[in-house]
Amino acid sequence: MESVSFIAMADGTKAEYELLAEIEAREMAEMADRALAWLRSMDEPTGYRITRLEHSLQSATRAHRAGEDEEFVVACLLHDVGDILAPANHSEVAAAVMRPYVSERMYWIIKHHGLFQAFYYYHHFGKDRNERDRFKDHEWYQDTVDFCENYDQNCFDPDYESEPLEFFEPMVRRFFREPKGHV
Repeated sequence: MESVSFIAMADGTKAEYELLAEIEAREMAEMADRALAWLRSMDEPTGYRITRLEHSLQSATRAHRAGEDEEFVVACLLHDVGDILAPANHSEVAAAVMRPYVSERMYWIIKHHGLFQAFYYYHHFGKDRNERDRFKDHEWYQDTVDFCENYDQNCFDPDYESEPLEFFEPMVRRFFREPKGHV
């Protein structure tokens, strides 16, 4: 692979930055493949009755069957990919991966879903299950409550018949085709 000659960015030439832009464009074109690989890597036991991949498939399948738009469906599919990269802040990582490709609303929902999901279990650890209420006045508070209620907390059912990952692959490819400009 061709590479630049500089060792400090301040010394780069226009031609070198054009080369880097070409390389980055190729990397961006591989985002769908990367996301699909992350999802496939989540097909391992985790302590739940299903794998994280199956959880993601259930989430996306429920959203699709409920008539949610494609951005929402793919966000459901990818909402926990942060688990494999950064379990301590998986929501923020998943949201950061999706941010260039989703609306600000969807970004906010995914970024905060971990805290909102805590409603279902924090009380078992002596924590405030209503910690999400600090965002009660936010315009997407209820959307995030609904996301967790309808497409996250209920997606651990070993008897639920999800669509396979291949069903969602064309959607994932369209999702990552072109960044929307959010950074």
